[in-house]
Amino acid sequence: MSQVCLINIHKSYGRHAALKGINLDIGSGAFFTLLGPSGCGKTTLLRAIAGFHAQDAGDIVVGGESISSLSANKRQVGMVFQDYAVFPHLNVFDNVAFGLVQQKVTAADIRQRVAAILQTVQLEQLAQRMPHQLSGGQQQRVGLARALVTRPKVLLMDEPLSNLDAKLREELRRDIRQLQQEFGITTIYVTHDQEEALSISDQVCVMFDGVVQQVGSPWLIYKDPQNRFVASFVGSNNFMQVGKLEQPQGLLLGQPLALPPLVWAQAGCVAAARPEKIVVNGPLSGPGIRVYGTLRQAMFTGRELQLSVELAGHGMLEALTAPSEAMVALKAGDDVVLGLHASDLQYFAPGATGARLA
Repeated sequence: MSQVCLINIHKSYGRHAALKGINLDIGSGAFFTLLGPSGCGKTTLLRAIAGFHAQDAGDIVVGGESISSLSANKRQVGMVFQDYAVFPHLNVFDNVAFGLVQQKVTAADIRQRVAAILQTVQLEQLAQRMPHQLSGGQQQRVGLARALVTRPKVLLMDEPLSNLDAKLREELRRDIRQLQQEFGITTIYVTHDQEEALSISDQVCVMFDGVVQQVGSPWLIYKDPQNRFVASFVGSNNFMQVGKLEQPQGLLLGQPLALPPLVWAQAGCVAAARPEKIVVNGPLSGPGIRVYGTLRQAMFTGRELQLSVELAGHGMLEALTAPSEAMVALKAGDDVVLGLHASDLQYFAPGATGARLA
C-alpha cells in the first residue's frame, strides 16, 4: 500500500527546470532513498514534500489525501536537516520538545514522550546539555529525536550524515535504519552517497537532471541498471566502445566477440563491465575475451586488491580481485592478463543516459 504518491511533479527556477514530471509511489513503512549527484533535483523534491516550497504542477498525496495545499506545519511530516538545525538557545530536552509545544501537547505528555525518545536515541543522560556541548553525531540525534517525537506520517531526511566523519556516519547509518524499522515509519532519505543508499534502503530512486532514471531495490539497481547513467553512478564500471565486424561479430578492446542483435544494429554503443567481474591472470569459464595489459597501480585495502591496468590503444581498465600472495606481489609495470566473460557484459545505447540494450 502506498503511503506517499507523487504525481507529475514539476518545479522550475526561472528557466531552469529542477523537476520534470516526477511520478513515484512509496510504500507504507518503506525506507526510500533519493540518490543522485548535486543538482539532480532530489533535495528540491524533498522540500516540496515538506512544504518548504510549492511545486509548479502536480500533486503530493500522503495517506490517501492531498497535502499540496497545506502549509508545512500542517503536513504531519518530520524533517531531519543536513546541518542539524538545532536551536542553539535551547537545551536538548527543549529542542526535542519544540514540535510538541507548537502542537499544544500537554506538559505531562511532553515530558513522557521526550523522555522516551531521548532514551531511544541514547541521549537520556544529555537532556539538559546545550547544543554547543554536543558532538556533531549527538546534535544529529537531537534532530532525529525532534522529528520522530511528533509521530509524523512521513520522515524526511536531507543528507543527514554528510557533515560527519566516516566512522560516525557508518554508526549513525545503522542507528537510523534500526530506528526506522522500530517505528515502522515511511522514510524518504536524500543522499549523493551510493554506498549509503545501497546499505540502508528498501528502495532506491536514482535521479539525474530532474528526472527519475530508475527505481528498484538496491540489488536490482546495482546488478541491472536500466541506462548508462545508473550504471556509472551506482558502483564502479568500465565502459568500452563497441566496434563491428560481420554480423553478429563485434570488436571489444580489439578482440572479436559475438554481440546481441540490438547492440549490433545500433552504432556507437558501449559495453560495461564491473571491476569485480574482471578475471585477473586466470582462465575464463565460458565465452568472452582476454586482453593483455600493464599494471599501473595496485592498492591493497584489506578486503580486496584494486588494480589499474593500461591496455595498449584502449585506455585503462579497473579490476577488483580477492587478495592472495600472488596478487599482492604484483607491482606497477608488471604484465597482466584480464578476462571478461560475455555473460558479465552489459550494453548501452550512446549518450549519458543511453538505454540498456542487453
